[in-house]
Amino acid sequence: MTDTFPPNQQFLLAARPVGLPQAHDWQLHEQAVPAPAEGEIVVKVLYLSLDPAMRGWMNEGKSYIRPVAIGEVMRAGGLGVVVASRSPRFAVGDHVAGGTGVQRYWSGPADDKNASFVKIDPRIGNLTAWLNLLGMPGMTAYFGLRDVGQAKAGDTVVVSGAAGAVGMTVGQVAKRMGCRVVGIAGGAESAASSSSIWVLMPASTTRRAACTRRSSSIARRAWTSISTMSAATSSTPSSRAST
Repeated sequence: MTDTFPPNQQFLLAARPVGLPQAHDWQLHEQAVPAPAEGEIVVKVLYLSLDPAMRGWMNEGKSYIRPVAIGEVMRAGGLGVVVASRSPRFAVGDHVAGGTGVQRYWSGPADDKNASFVKIDPRIGNLTAWLNLLGMPGMTAYFGLRDVGQAKAGDTVVVSGAAGAVGMTVGQVAKRMGCRVVGIAGGAESAASSSSIWVLMPASTTRRAACTRRSSSIARRAWTSISTMSAATSSTPSSRAST
């Protein structure tokens, strides 16, 4: 196995950042990719999701999730392709999404709870959509709004983080449902990124309440992708990728 793949390059957290993370807060580490044991897989990481939450994970202290330890591979969501497998859950060529960390290869048990890998179908939307619209942000927005919030046509939906990955999608889905959407963002730049919804910016930032509205095809694409995902996945076999 070590002769098959190049060395795994990993970014380790070297120090707790103060303010914005700096280059010295990281250590680039290389190690061989181990051969998978029984029940294990090796995933070649193709894409990473760089999220604001990652900054909080670097801090020491009690939170909803344990902090990244010093010397540990930086936590990150990502997606990749299985390049070696000794698990019945995944075959070589399967595309998966989960907690890959900031590294070129992930290796370990296929049922690792920290990674929580799930098989994805790259034929539904483009591959990177599984990190946003078809991934955690999109699913959080869609099911949070419909199942938890139980929004319905004619409701006014207020989104406190309208410029964020989840907030932007909430706005699109809510509008598609026939809701009036009011989003809150921190300033003009953030507001401009929140398409097709009314955005209120704090007076301390802009000296007055302001709003912006822009048309976008994102809502149509997101709605179509989410609505057809389950049907398409259940009616077609997973595709294979050559490695």
